[in-house]
Amino acid sequence: MSETTHSGPMLAADGMPLKRSLARALRRQKLRALALVAPLLIFVLLTFVTPIVSMLWRSVENQIVPETLPNTIVALQNWDPTAGELPGEDVYAAFATDLVAAVDAKIHTKLGTRLNYEMPGISSLFRSTGRDVKKWNLETDGPFKEKFIESDKDWGDIDVWKTFKRYSGNYTSGYFLNAVDMENTATGVQLRPEDQRIYATLFIRTMWMSLLITGSCLLLGYPVAWILANLRASTANVLMILVLLPFWTSLLVRTSAWKVLLQQQGVINDLLVWVGLVDDGNRLVMINNQFGTIIAMTHILLPFMILPLYSVMKTVPPSYLRAAKSLGATNWTAFWRVYFPQSVPGIGAGSILVFILAIGYYITPELVGGTQGVFISNRIAFHISTSLNWGLAAALGTILLAAVLLLYYVYDKIVGIDNVKLG
Repeated sequence: MSETTHSGPMLAADGMPLKRSLARALRRQKLRALALVAPLLIFVLLTFVTPIVSMLWRSVENQIVPETLPNTIVALQNWDPTAGELPGEDVYAAFATDLVAAVDAKIHTKLGTRLNYEMPGISSLFRSTGRDVKKWNLETDGPFKEKFIESDKDWGDIDVWKTFKRYSGNYTSGYFLNAVDMENTATGVQLRPEDQRIYATLFIRTMWMSLLITGSCLLLGYPVAWILANLRASTANVLMILVLLPFWTSLLVRTSAWKVLLQQQGVINDLLVWVGLVDDGNRLVMINNQFGTIIAMTHILLPFMILPLYSVMKTVPPSYLRAAKSLGATNWTAFWRVYFPQSVPGIGAGSILVFILAIGYYITPELVGGTQGVFISNRIAFHISTSLNWGLAAALGTILLAAVLLLYYVYDKIVGIDNVKLG
């Protein structure tokens, strides 16, 4: 019998070339997988990526100035602020045209608020002059330079016009300069007066105290996690409920409780006076300072350190320590050389978790920190809810995010993020 040979490509059951059929099946699997993760991907984009992008945009956005004063910005291009003279009539006339339009659109106060961040007082200048320009006739009234100065003498202040010119672009570095205690002046970028430099101090305090809180949680949480991991399951479960108990209580309630405990007439001071360790006239000041913030936040964040440590320690076989001791190792040597290295992934996971949570806390520092124990997050919250300077809040948040990413990068290089485990 003769054998029949096929020289063409191998075919699938449906007659299609096998290679093309496999590629189509693989493409269908990818599309099916994408459809399954699409809801989660959209959720992450809407709730995580979009706010971050919006924050980055607000930290440099300055479109309200050129959009509200288009004619003024063009006229100011030919004005030399270093000459020491006020702009000419053409600039004032252009400004009158823009201001009348802004008053009609009721956006002149927003412009004043934006420029007030750079030069305090401009906001009230826009509000007071806005009432006057409603009566002006752009075709017959003039000269506008005299009318503006007559409306408010501050329109004759050359620094006002320098501010207009400096912040006439669509984008600005002013928010970031303010966030690092600097300002853009007529002579260039320079540090703010010493009594106005607060943000660098807050950033350093936030990082330092967050590291201190992380260290405190590690010192307190490590032995607790070790005990939980080495007790009988029934006993460990009861103690674990005590560890998780703070999660069932409101954060505000827990912080308020520390406020009661730490104050000079509080429970802790009363107890110290009762046992004779502290004189009644020299009660300890443990609140409205850094000590109060560290104590309260260590208590609040301690479970976030214990849980990763416990989950990793639970996977370490007890036989390892017994084997080390049987080979002549002391209890300390067996712990340090055998047990501790295997718990390092839990230390890394707990430390990252506690540190990231600590730098973003603002309720607890606000209630127990006073003026010396607040974080940069408290200032961000102030600018978002009170001063409404969202650009500066976004710049502060961006710098904080960059600092966290930098520390994360350093941690990855030193320890290795692959060594972080949750059990």
